[in-house]
Amino acid sequence: MTAITPPPPARQAASPARCQALFASALQPSDTPDAGMIAAAIRSAVQRLGPRGCTELMAQEFGDHPDAAARRMRWARRLAALEAGAVSTPARHSRAQCRPADPAGPSPSPERSTS
Repeated sequence: MTAITPPPPARQAASPARCQALFASALQPSDTPDAGMIAAAIRSAVQRLGPRGCTELMAQEFGDHPDAAARRMRWARRLAALEAGAVSTPARHSRAQCRPADPAGPSPSPERSTS
């Protein structure tokens, strides 16, 4: 008989408000945050700015620095998902965090041949 292994547990999605609060928080990728630090940063940002203030700060950053804001939002979404799933591993050790960010942005995709 062949053993059937169950699929891995699904990741919990973080709420948009928690992602926005984490985006607006003082937490930085260099902090190598764990789930407790992530939760504390979200609480602190909401207490300091309020939910609307977090959204406004995020919108301002997307207007002023869209490329940097997009990178930070991707990072915030990954961390908020970790916190929602209560993963205790430092976020720095995820595959996406192990690769250094390219300051020039993503490389263009190769053009497809039309032949």
